[in-house]
Amino acid sequence: MPLRRLDDFLLEPRIPPELTGARRGLLEFLFFGVKEARACLFAGLFFIAVFAIPRAGVLGIPRYDVLLIIALLIQAIMVWAKLETVDELKAITLFHLIGFALEVFKTSSAIQSWSYPDFAYTKVFGVPLFSGFMYAAVGSYMIQAWRLLDLRIDHHPPYWMAWGVALLVYANFFTHHFIGDYRWYIAALALGLYARSVVIFRPMDRERRMPLILSFVLIGFFIWLAENISTFFSIWQYPDQLGAWSVVHVAKWSSWSLLVIMTFTIVANLKHIKETIRIPH
Repeated sequence: MPLRRLDDFLLEPRIPPELTGARRGLLEFLFFGVKEARACLFAGLFFIAVFAIPRAGVLGIPRYDVLLIIALLIQAIMVWAKLETVDELKAITLFHLIGFALEVFKTSSAIQSWSYPDFAYTKVFGVPLFSGFMYAAVGSYMIQAWRLLDLRIDHHPPYWMAWGVALLVYANFFTHHFIGDYRWYIAALALGLYARSVVIFRPMDRERRMPLILSFVLIGFFIWLAENISTFFSIWQYPDQLGAWSVVHVAKWSSWSLLVIMTFTIVANLKHIKETIRIPH
């Protein structure tokens, strides 16, 4: 398949040895951009559907239901084409379930953090089933990026500590409605826990390094941008967007960055990925 051939080329590029300086730097940046775009295959195709499907739906099928069908088709094709393994699909399904549970709570009549205004046959507890795929898309991106960028993690904290922070992150999304928002305390804890952690990645043919916590913040930023686009197209709406669209508050960036930490923790426990993680003793 063309994608498999593209992946092979990206993973083992043939770079002329005489290529140096700014031209080499520009080519490496281009490789990095292509790999990032390729890692966003599921998310990219899904959000293209978000933009393309009219609010009225297609052939009498409501928009949310069409998006669910498209998401299932994309996921099935990726597994069939061996772009994702069955084990990776299990992890992505877990992201879907975790995200859907959060959606049900946040859209409930008692909380009403946001809402899905349109009708759908596949709504459960007021939440369209496609919504879990928005969380699964983040997991899919991480899994694909890990392979394409040949990621390794140095100085990863002990797994039990990482899981503890991930659970605190998820719990705070629920409990802050009742006992206060402790996200900044959790963020400070995560900052200390991952302070020495470094992600080693290969954009082209040489390894580069980045603080792992910085990668969490950057991914969270791009998710925040995607959220703004999605609310602009009325996929879901916050209470302050019911009259007219407005930019999603920048504080959501911190929420998404914390969610990325939780997603990363789940991805890091895949067997073939664990082999690339070094935990100091």
